[in-house]
Amino acid sequence: MTYPETCEYLFSQLPMFEKQGVSGYKEGLDNTKALDEHFGHPHRQFRSIHIAGTNGKGSCAHTLAAILQACGYKVGLYTSPHLVDFCERIRINGQPIAEKYVVDFVENEKHFFEPLAPTFFELTTAMAFKYFSDMKVDIAVIEVGLGGRLDCTNIITPILSVITNISLDHTQLLGNSLEQIAMEKAGIIKKGVPVVIGEATVETRPVFEAVATETGAPITFAEDHPEVMDAELISGKMHYRTRHYGKLQGELGGLYQQKNANTILCAVRKLEERGYMYRFADDSKSESKGQEVSMGFKDVCQLTGLKGRWQVIKNSPMTVCDTGHNVAGWEFLNRQLAQVECRKMHIVFGAVEDKDVDGMMALLPKNAIYYFTKANNHRAISENVLKMLGQQLGLSGESYPTVADAYESASNAAQKDDFVFIGGSSYVVADFLKNCI
Repeated sequence: MTYPETCEYLFSQLPMFEKQGVSGYKEGLDNTKALDEHFGHPHRQFRSIHIAGTNGKGSCAHTLAAILQACGYKVGLYTSPHLVDFCERIRINGQPIAEKYVVDFVENEKHFFEPLAPTFFELTTAMAFKYFSDMKVDIAVIEVGLGGRLDCTNIITPILSVITNISLDHTQLLGNSLEQIAMEKAGIIKKGVPVVIGEATVETRPVFEAVATETGAPITFAEDHPEVMDAELISGKMHYRTRHYGKLQGELGGLYQQKNANTILCAVRKLEERGYMYRFADDSKSESKGQEVSMGFKDVCQLTGLKGRWQVIKNSPMTVCDTGHNVAGWEFLNRQLAQVECRKMHIVFGAVEDKDVDGMMALLPKNAIYYFTKANNHRAISENVLKMLGQQLGLSGESYPTVADAYESASNAAQKDDFVFIGGSSYVVADFLKNCI
């Protein structure tokens, strides 16, 4: 098979939550354990960091990977979903997995895995772990796909676990309360392995504390140990004043990155304590010890290939895309859009059916022109339904059958001092980056 044929096989022949929703999700780790045994337990051949949470997983995973690269490690990075190409999911020092490796893996192993009928994510996880083992990475940053307890990444025993935050998302699979969702995410907490909790609430904190006590895992709540003293958005980039790492410039410009930054720096402190960071021996030499951290924050996109986090596409008219795709994400995006100075705002918006779309749309600015659209995804909500919901909320705009059509209309209508935003779903951003850039 060619690489495009292999990707088509993976996307169409294997159940895939990202395209099919609940029907593409398989609960339990039986297939994962069978695949892992078949490949000789590759995840045992490298150290790992495990990252779960509702929002911020990707930004935290990429930034931690970038910092570890700056420290001189050979770093694997496994994230999802991809935006443009399948190979984005599996990287080493920012370089995507080779297309030939993907093709050979599927062709050589099909005889074993087809009778198992694995999901897309089960097979992709097995591929990632084998690739990291074959390439002899020093450490891999592994992002949970969905939940935590029953996620197929959860066979690893990491050197550090990170749970960014908890909000109501994927409730049909993870539970209808913050406590239930927290319990699923807390499933990544391992016996004796330190865990960092980025943000907690009165509902979730007791859950994390109980699981940490039960497993004997040292727990740190990042909010109790603030590393970020203050933050400011300047010329599209976040600037931080930190407790232990001096002044940092973050390449990621979303306001929500302040919370992520505090989680990341708290995680770095834990890695330092365990001897996994270079040049951190003398606490008094704050300028020296911050070099790797500074580089990781400043060059995260270049070092890891991260896309879609308040990503500036062009400056005239200012055009930005962002993968924020739930109410918690839009609470920050709403604030950031309110700070944008422009003549007129144009918003290309789409969403998928298993999100709180009413809650998201209630946070959309009223003074924008909307281009309601539908991503190329079975879970996408009809652009006409979004237009109708928008009208009920006082949002004015038209509907377009594809993201490309919506963006073309927005781009044609926008003047040089206008602002164009593309988002509402990771899949809207994916279609935009594939077809419009």
